[in-house]
Amino acid sequence: MNYSFHPEAETEFLEAIKYYEEKESGLGYDFAVEVYSAIERTIAFPEAWPVIEDDIRRSLVRRFPYGILYSAEKELVYIVAVMHLHREPKYWKHRI
Repeated sequence: MNYSFHPEAETEFLEAIKYYEEKESGLGYDFAVEVYSAIERTIAFPEAWPVIEDDIRRSLVRRFPYGILYSAEKELVYIVAVMHLHREPKYWKHRI
């Protein structure tokens, strides 16, 4: 199974990496590693995470307050958002 990002999800992921790297050298890298680990878990077990709306599920990122919002299709995990869990919860809805 493969994965792909919605363009806005990829942008917010890259912006979060930049934000954490500006906070502390190496923290952006750590964040990216944790997000990719969450994506790998999602690909391995796409049905394991709870449905939050329609066919959108959310897996959690370790160490950081982020979730990966995605839909699991036949051969693809489509990442709709790399979402900070303490900010606007419905901002991503226009992406589906």
